[in-house]
Amino acid sequence: MTQKEKGEFLIQKLIGEYPRYRDLSMPADEAEQKTLLRSLMNIRPPRPIGEDFLTVQDAYLREETAAKGITDIAELTPVERGVYLWRGDITTLRCDAIVNAANSGMTGCYVPCHACIDNCIHTFAGVQLRLACAGLMAKQGHEEATGGAKITPAYNLPCKYVLHTVGPIVHGRVTDEDRKLLASCYRSCLELAAQNGVRSVAFCCISTGEFHFPNEEAAGIAVRTVREYRRETDSDMEVIFNVFKERDHEIYRGLLGEN
Repeated sequence: MTQKEKGEFLIQKLIGEYPRYRDLSMPADEAEQKTLLRSLMNIRPPRPIGEDFLTVQDAYLREETAAKGITDIAELTPVERGVYLWRGDITTLRCDAIVNAANSGMTGCYVPCHACIDNCIHTFAGVQLRLACAGLMAKQGHEEATGGAKITPAYNLPCKYVLHTVGPIVHGRVTDEDRKLLASCYRSCLELAAQNGVRSVAFCCISTGEFHFPNEEAAGIAVRTVREYRRETDSDMEVIFNVFKERDHEIYRGLLGEN
């Protein structure tokens, strides 16, 4: 199958799960097909699907990621011992684990093609990730507490694991509790990573954006918490601060002293 044929196969399989969409016509344009496929994956509830779908989906997603270009941690230069700053798409980063800024339901973003990192990670990991997260939440029996973390395989992402953490949502002025909970996100991820033998972890800008934590203050908490953890535990785990926007890149450059 060509990449376009794989995409069409996956769309037809997903449309077949929804009787109300069975009369939906296949877009002729490949970009529109990709948008439709992502939308169908985003709204799909966590449930099993056939191996025929998974085989094609896995090949499709890995080719999509390869086409975007994969960055390996070995290609990066540290800004201080064991700490890196990298601007790019976290779903294309090859390291042991990446951090997902999740919501308390922990099964991903269900808004079609939403630009949040939760949506991006679930899209390019594949439908297996939502099912794995749902299994963890069913076992737990309640929503994830703010500041906590869970770990899952990364499936079709270049990394090995995804660490899912729930950051605080800021309403108005930042409180001391908000600061404490954000620091707990970073600490929880580092501790869970260490427990699972993770040697390198990439953090996104947790709680900024949709959760409205001010970028500069959030970055300060992130850097301080990581440094404290590394000092207190004598950890040699490599940490990447991943940013996507130029504004965040400038903030972290100032905090980390990158030239």
